[in-house]
Amino acid sequence: MGFDLVIVGGGNMGGALLGGLLASGRCEPGSVAVVEIVPERRAALETQFPGVTVVDTMPACRAVVLAVKPPDAREAAAAASAAGATRLLSIAAGVKVATLEDAAGSGVAVVRAMPNTPALVGKAATVITGGESTSDDDLGWAEDVLVAVGTVDRLEERHLDAVTALTGSGPAYLFLVAEALIDAGVDAGLPRALATRLTTQLFVGSSALLAERGDAAALREMVTSPGGTTAAGLSVLAERGLRSAFAEAVRAAAARSVELG
Repeated sequence: MGFDLVIVGGGNMGGALLGGLLASGRCEPGSVAVVEIVPERRAALETQFPGVTVVDTMPACRAVVLAVKPPDAREAAAAASAAGATRLLSIAAGVKVATLEDAAGSGVAVVRAMPNTPALVGKAATVITGGESTSDDDLGWAEDVLVAVGTVDRLEERHLDAVTALTGSGPAYLFLVAEALIDAGVDAGLPRALATRLTTQLFVGSSALLAERGDAAALREMVTSPGGTTAAGLSVLAERGLRSAFAEAVRAAAARSVELG
């Protein structure tokens, strides 16, 4: 009969999904396998997840998660179909549902997803979309897999490139901001360890406040007293074109997602 689920690709995202599924009880170690071609990574996965089968070729299975690089997605989808999978969930950036359906052939329901790296700590923001042959039950199955590492929303596929640019690439934008703030703190005279600790807590606290209150503009205004220190800092960021820089970054990432597809 084969495995209930096979994760193809045991890198950061594949490992995060596996860890979330096991920790949440959504699957048992004996019901899931990981396909990983790098021997050192296979050994690490076997140590990290006792009881999970880790192999270098596709075993017989019912469903597959493709956690591979975009150029490898077609071949992996075809291998999943040949192994008996009837459901396919892909997190390969930019690879369209139609491409995966063509590679997998008839009889395989395809779901395309875009999670992000906060999946590593169970805080991913993921959007999914399905093809013409994808049922509501298939989308529900994909949601059940991905909710193990964060939130899941459904959207039409035409929005997925924008999602990739915003939340898929977004963590890198925020980490760059964190790097810049740490360096700025050091330039202002703070020890680097302290600047790093303060900036980290700045992000933790601010994200919690945004999650609770949900209005970024109102929260920004709450911090900004007329003629105060925050207003002075924001004035510089406005002069340097911060908003337009982020807008251009998202547009560039979205265009690259289209190219990858």
